Amino acid sequence: MRSGIHPISRPVVFRDRTSGFQLLTRSTIDTQQTVEWEDGATYPIVDVEISSASHPFYTGTSRVLDTAGRVERFERRYGRTASLHH
Repeated sequence: MRSGIHPISRPVVFRDRTSGFQLLTRSTIDTQQTVEWEDGATYPIVDVEISSASHPFYTGTSRVLDTAGRVERFERRYGRTASLHH
């Protein structure tokens, strides 16, 4: 294995902005923000939009989707009888 070409892996905290869930793991991601972890040490932190703590598949909750708006947009674009005939 060639030396000097691989990114450095280090401990990084990933924080779910929706639920506040935090996970300390190893990553090669580079960030300037830091946070103090439960062990008293300071680690780089990465904010993520969604994780297993907030994703509807894992939490069992569902979100209301604007299906009526999507149907209306489809009908405007393709017409009412777009794919009714085989």
